[in-house]
Amino acid sequence: MVGRVLIVAGEASGDLHGSGVVRELRKRIPSLEIFGIGGDRMRGEGMELLYHITAMSFMGFAEVVRNIRFIRSVEQRIARELSQRRPDVVVLIDYPGFNLRLARRARRAGIKVLYYISPQVWAWHKSRVHKMRSCIDTMKVVFPFEVDIYRDAGLDVEFVGHPLVEHIGSSLSREEFRRHYRIAPDKKLLALVPGSRAQEISTIFPTMIRVAENLRTALDVEVAVGVAPNLGVEALQAYLPQASPIRCVEHATYDLMAHADAAIVTSGTATLETGWFGTPMAVVYKTSPITFFIGRMLVDVANIGMVNIVAGKTVVPEFIQNEMTVANLEEAVGRMLRDQSYADHIRHELAVIKTKLGTPGASRRVAESIIRLAEAA
Repeated sequence: MVGRVLIVAGEASGDLHGSGVVRELRKRIPSLEIFGIGGDRMRGEGMELLYHITAMSFMGFAEVVRNIRFIRSVEQRIARELSQRRPDVVVLIDYPGFNLRLARRARRAGIKVLYYISPQVWAWHKSRVHKMRSCIDTMKVVFPFEVDIYRDAGLDVEFVGHPLVEHIGSSLSREEFRRHYRIAPDKKLLALVPGSRAQEISTIFPTMIRVAENLRTALDVEVAVGVAPNLGVEALQAYLPQASPIRCVEHATYDLMAHADAAIVTSGTATLETGWFGTPMAVVYKTSPITFFIGRMLVDVANIGMVNIVAGKTVVPEFIQNEMTVANLEEAVGRMLRDQSYADHIRHELAVIKTKLGTPGASRRVAESIIRLAEAA
């Protein structure tokens, strides 16, 4: 019987996807001891948190270097837990820099390792694939094109579908949403989805706001901001102009994505979610100059937006680093709001996203794999 499982998710999307796995494990083995790094969702499903994801959300090389002492202390704590509690399986969710080091520790300790939501080795650090074979027992991937990459390297790999398919959807109709948030029924709606990390908010959100204010004035559109659960409204309202009519939407980001006419979305899982609803968008990202410089030398993909990567081509425009300007975004997003035929074309192209994310049940499939892996040990 499986007794203990250690799970590590280092950011908000990992907490969301990990919570489904914790829930499915608890259904099957109510007495199971589950502990590790996660967020409010994983804790809500019954996982003991050694560290909260808010303490772990570092982005980029420069940011990691600044926090290296804390990261090392976390690694040492997890190493002690491996030794003292001896989990039957270690489950690693994305967060590759930290988790691949932990995988090696677990393997040296003779503990089985399941990796869920693959590091994006197809974008950079392709040399990691062969190294991963030595420290990971099985890989559960969420995009079908990842299977061949790992299988060719000799890893045990399975496409389980994308976990967002389990919970994504709009709970309010267009009319209900607009009425609830006091959005004029006859105006187009621009959504801002700035991300879940404080570092992203401070770097990216001010530009989003300036673009939104310009378009609101020029095109008479409504603007609403999707608030990440881990941030809260106050974290975003501090960036809004005094008495701004821009609304902050809490606990209804999917409704906002579904009913917006266009969106500006920080690169990450949110682009995939917005694409699932077929909403035209501009993908944006900006980081520290040193992080961008190093990343540019390592990354080997035409796009960084997951929505474009999954679609297999550039469906929506991306504005990265120095290209993320008010003028560039205003032109691109303004066209989506003004030109209905252009917006409809993007919606048509985005329809492929739903077909490529698989069927619901990723969390169940991963939970069952964890139990099988433990019982085979």
